[in-house]
Amino acid sequence: MSFVAGIDVGTQSVKLVVYDPVARSPVAWHSRPLTVSGTDGTCEQLASDWIDAIRACFASLAPTLRAGVGAIGVSGQQHGFVPLAADGRVLAPVKLWCDTSSQRECAEITAAVGGEAACMAAAGNPVLVGYTASKLPWTRRHRPQAYAALAGIALPHDYVNFWLTGQRWMECGDASGTGWLDVRTRRWSARMLAATDPGRDLAVCLPPLVAPDASFPIAAAAADALGVPRTVQVAVGGGDNMMAAIGTGNVEAGVLSMSLGTSGTLFTRADRPLVDPAARWAAFCSSDGGWLPLICTMNCTSATAAVAHAFGFAAAEGDAVLADTTPGADGLLMLPFLAGERTPNLPNARGSLHGIDTRNLTRGNVYRAAMEGATCALRHGFEALCDAGLVFSSIRLTGGGAHSRVWRQIVADLFALPVSVPTESEAAAFGAALQAVWALDHAHGGQLQLADLAREHVRMDAQLATFPHATEVARYREHYARFFHQLDALRAASADVSKLSTALSSPGAPPHHLSTGPNIT
Repeated sequence: MSFVAGIDVGTQSVKLVVYDPVARSPVAWHSRPLTVSGTDGTCEQLASDWIDAIRACFASLAPTLRAGVGAIGVSGQQHGFVPLAADGRVLAPVKLWCDTSSQRECAEITAAVGGEAACMAAAGNPVLVGYTASKLPWTRRHRPQAYAALAGIALPHDYVNFWLTGQRWMECGDASGTGWLDVRTRRWSARMLAATDPGRDLAVCLPPLVAPDASFPIAAAAADALGVPRTVQVAVGGGDNMMAAIGTGNVEAGVLSMSLGTSGTLFTRADRPLVDPAARWAAFCSSDGGWLPLICTMNCTSATAAVAHAFGFAAAEGDAVLADTTPGADGLLMLPFLAGERTPNLPNARGSLHGIDTRNLTRGNVYRAAMEGATCALRHGFEALCDAGLVFSSIRLTGGGAHSRVWRQIVADLFALPVSVPTESEAAAFGAALQAVWALDHAHGGQLQLADLAREHVRMDAQLATFPHATEVARYREHYARFFHQLDALRAASADVSKLSTALSSPGAPPHHLSTGPNIT
């Protein structure tokens, strides 16, 4: 069998892995950095930068490797909005998953549908900040010319597929994160689309939804640009979380994966739609024909990176900085919501430190508090999955944070579960490569099952296995209770601010409303 290539278009970089499915071994991997621009909650990238980075990654491969590629799979950061003109041109910078500037538009869409419960009934998910849906009315309001010319809607991995093949499609996993897909029926919700823009039919801008094992021929121009054969097949790909599920072997019920990347994610596989009326998790489809209930936090390694930058050390030095720290960071606790937060849903929140005293305000403790805070936020989501009756015996850990011995131990102790780490650390790119193996087999008439493929190719690194310590599990139980107490206080304060803002913005509100608002300190 030919080599397969997996591409992951992330927030901070584009990664490429070339995998030999016969030898069950990667033969090359390369990456190129990306930059994010924007202020006041706006986070954007240029779609052309993704293509430039992909071309640079392929150019770094030996010609013999490029010539041996038979299929490509693409993983992409979820929720981004790539606005396309009728001729395929990108009309504006891409608003990313971490963009929180469209909170107003989230509220408007939700109100137009009839409230959060109505959104859940229509699509299985609320319209959260960062989801693609709210980015369209934001664009209509702030970039009217681009919106007027809008003829196509693409997610980041969709756009890369479009560049590779000249064809447009979506698959249900990534499409789940738009806010428009009814995840129970795998069809676009006319009600959600109309609420997003009642003045036009957005359905005509959306590409067809295709099966997860489909594939498409690469366009000659793209093949020549990458130096690969014109016979290459391009798999449907998916969102980075869906591809990471494949890359960690999370294609069967009972497996729990956690990704410690720019964002933090926690997800598992289900054979039926798993919709929570309280919207405590994202009820997504998977990219293998099932469903992927998922917890996503917006602040993970981005929080630890911010602390490292503030104290002047590199992330690679992190474990050394933590050498003299202990679980609980000597009483220092961080709510790491530096860019607002999605889970819990606090888009206007900011980070905070609690329990500061004269001895614990050290760079090591602040760094550890950021790690622990990010992990506590994921633990909060984990409890919701357990409430749904799901049972897990271990965690498969991936993402940049998985490289940290200390962070692996924090996860094991806070969740009271053993932690394993796949040998392929770039789970999203590797998952895209495995999906390409699956698609290539089916394109040639095969009947390979993805679960069987994952069992054969996804391996765990025995040297990185981490087990919970009973003493630290007990300490973290107390620490998590403190985290939850501070989180409740933040929620209450955020609700008070929202009420005050509503009162001040109400037409004709009498002046005495100012004196009866909440006392926020």
